[in-house]
Amino acid sequence: MELTKAQKELYDWLVDYVRENQHAPSIRQMMQAMDLKSPAPIQSRLEHLRNKGFIEWAEGKARTIKILKYAASGVPIFGTIAAGGLVEPFANDVTERLDLSPFFHQSDYFALQVMGDSMIEDSIVEGDMAIMQPIKDSTEVKNGTIVAAQVDGQGTTLKRYHRQGEHITLQAANPKYQPIESAAHLVQVQGVLIGVWRGYQPMKR
Repeated sequence: MELTKAQKELYDWLVDYVRENQHAPSIRQMMQAMDLKSPAPIQSRLEHLRNKGFIEWAEGKARTIKILKYAASGVPIFGTIAAGGLVEPFANDVTERLDLSPFFHQSDYFALQVMGDSMIEDSIVEGDMAIMQPIKDSTEVKNGTIVAAQVDGQGTTLKRYHRQGEHITLQAANPKYQPIESAAHLVQVQGVLIGVWRGYQPMKR
């Protein structure tokens, strides 16, 4: 069901607030954000959002608000396009959307710009932005996971992580680089890779 302009304004603000603060706002905070003098319009909008399935809410208890689904956002996906031969032209019918907001609205995620070519066989090249999720306990990292790891006395690197007992191997995705071997207590996993962002730079001819 579609949202009115006023409902979507409140809904979008709620989504951003909950993502950033990990809890629902008060009615007063919503009134201030929407520049309203009375709680009645807020309660009305919340009721509509609940009835349309966008939020869960116990009336009179603003802190119980839970986001149930996200309004359509992101870039529309019109279909496929060939990078080899030809395929039928794509239609303008939007069947789904490319929404990158889950990557960019996580308060603890961070990005690292890739330098070098040690991960090219994993399609990670110099200049890419590696989107990382922090990890507190490296024992939870599965072997083969791409991680940002700090090796004591050597620096930080993006590699595939392998652990056997108290021995760590950080494996490149380029055969010209040797694996980095280290004792487990000398390796700190700073984050695991959850996405790669690459801007397009036209080739100079």
